[in-house]
Amino acid sequence: MFENLFSMKGKTCLITGGSRGLGAYMAQGFLEAGAKRVYITARKAEACLAAAQELSQFGDCVALPGDVATTEGLANLVEQITKRESHLDVLVNNAGTGWGAPFGQFPEKGWDKVMDINVKSPFFLTQALLPLLKNNANKENTASVINIGSIAGLLGNGLDNYSYAVSKSAIHQATRILATELAATHIRVNAIAPGRFYSKMTEFLSTDEAAFAEEIKGIPMSRWGEPTDIAGVAIMLASQAGAFITGQIIPVDGGTTLVN
Repeated sequence: MFENLFSMKGKTCLITGGSRGLGAYMAQGFLEAGAKRVYITARKAEACLAAAQELSQFGDCVALPGDVATTEGLANLVEQITKRESHLDVLVNNAGTGWGAPFGQFPEKGWDKVMDINVKSPFFLTQALLPLLKNNANKENTASVINIGSIAGLLGNGLDNYSYAVSKSAIHQATRILATELAATHIRVNAIAPGRFYSKMTEFLSTDEAAFAEEIKGIPMSRWGEPTDIAGVAIMLASQAGAFITGQIIPVDGGTTLVN
């Protein structure tokens, strides 16, 4: 009964922002768990292609470079996936960005860019891929949409990254709404809210010894997240292990939200 709970065997997956950081960690996890094929997309074509080549040592990984933050880029991605696949089992809306500035100087363009990439794009990509997500989904074999939120969307401190924090709160709420909307079609929708992980976005902290030490003080488990920490939760949500979970926001933060 339990031996295949965390298996991704036979599953076709798409991960946006899959060329590095959390996206690449989840892609590797899916492949190592037996996924049939994992598509990754990213705005920078060269990096996307290189990442797919690297990840291919773990299984079938295909790069589909493009900017899902634009209407044209999103439509092109959907067209490319539809040409290649008759169905999609897992969609991970991971592509995201941030914009830091003091409150008094925070620009409108920083607000709009972050909201477009972090909220608008996941909503409309899920909408556009709905036919593929429905095609192979049934009561015994649900499809899974995983949105990547953040503990920034759970805490009351924007840390000069105001639109990022608001956008992550918004994607959490969108997760709940879509979970309710799509449950009847056997599509589960959940969100992971990561704390601190090593990525390009957090490099300014991880490379600053004093700032890093200060960050660790606010994490009960006294460390940052590792690739297996995010990949494990994503595999759980995408596999049979998560078959009865939908509409949930799961912090993966070493306990940060317990004390902040």
